[in-house]
Amino acid sequence: MPMLSPEVQRIELPKMFPVRQKFDSRQLENVKGTLAEKLKQTVPVPPGASVAVAVGSRGIRDLLVIVKETVRHVKEAGGMPFIVAAMGSHGGGTEEGQRSILGSYGITEENLGVPVDCSLDTVELGRVMGDVPVHVSVSALNADMVIAVNRIKPHTDYRGDVESGLCKMLAVGLGKHTGCSLLHTRGFEAFGDLIPAAADLTIGNLKACFGVGIIENAYDRTRDVEVLHAREFLSREPELLKTAREHMPKIMLTDCDILVVEQIGKDISGAGMDPNVVGRTTKGIIEGYSGPDISRVIVKQLTPASHGNALGIGLADFTLESLVKDLDLPVMCANAVASGNPESARIPPAFGDIASAVKAAAACSPKAEMKHLRIIKIKNTLELEHIWVSEALLPEVEAHEKLERTSGQGRRIEEIQHEEG
Repeated sequence: MPMLSPEVQRIELPKMFPVRQKFDSRQLENVKGTLAEKLKQTVPVPPGASVAVAVGSRGIRDLLVIVKETVRHVKEAGGMPFIVAAMGSHGGGTEEGQRSILGSYGITEENLGVPVDCSLDTVELGRVMGDVPVHVSVSALNADMVIAVNRIKPHTDYRGDVESGLCKMLAVGLGKHTGCSLLHTRGFEAFGDLIPAAADLTIGNLKACFGVGIIENAYDRTRDVEVLHAREFLSREPELLKTAREHMPKIMLTDCDILVVEQIGKDISGAGMDPNVVGRTTKGIIEGYSGPDISRVIVKQLTPASHGNALGIGLADFTLESLVKDLDLPVMCANAVASGNPESARIPPAFGDIASAVKAAAACSPKAEMKHLRIIKIKNTLELEHIWVSEALLPEVEAHEKLERTSGQGRRIEEIQHEEG
């Protein structure tokens, strides 16, 4: 039987118009050179020391450049670097899955000339907050030094002094599948206290630890890199988090009936699409959200770098059949269970084409005016400079000093390719 009633099928979709959002564009002109100088000043490597460079699963713009320079610094000092996967349960919580994720970013033995260790072996270090076990990678624990490389940014599911960044990489990423799962049994509501406590315990058990903290601007470019000794993580990371929050991208409109998200994926956000941009978490509106009031969300595609893990699809109201076909259910479900968030893996109604999905979303938006649908389309929640809006939103665009219409040409939503925003 048809998924849409004849009345819904007859809904006329408005034309969409390209719009540019203008953010603060400050960025590092020489990421490699800046990092090299800061590593030289901050990270002394004893000759012969084994150094675990911890790398996660996030799609960080200059990740390969930064990891290469970190490895070069260790080698030049006479150390013996190796990569250790620090991504908790991602990649299906398997060695093969995590090696594949690192490989998709160019983090391979061939590219770097060093071993890539994806072992899942951990040891329990102790317990924090009374009874929560903290695990750490055996490979990292046995190394003479650990250098954690991670982007610092607001987390997708909780608020605290430290959120996504170096502390969380030590507490969750290096805890591998076992440690990640154990921490998540307490729920995100505990993470504001749990992550600092677990990171502090981990730091106290490592022989030496440093971190390369990356701050990106709203254009997904490296704004700054900071190299820290582990004793500075808990004091300095909250300041870097504040900077990262100030320079996150956002949608600069007040409300819409339908948001169409072209791509979701683990390389874009741990939640597939960042709740700091769309407002939604599986528990409700995220604290501090300042974006548009969105009635319905449609997601179209899964990024190849997600390897079938569409965690976060549960935040959407509708999707496409083509995305559902790309799912690797065991990988996604493993991540959902390990993160204690099964709601994020729920699959919404799926349609064969975007026009049908938009019509369904319109029919399910009680406040929508069918002849004046307010629709926003974005490529993903990382790349928000270029967006598309329906005609009903153009007056708001024209009145906003940081928004500009880039063409007078309107297009049907099914004609817009994601390369165009």
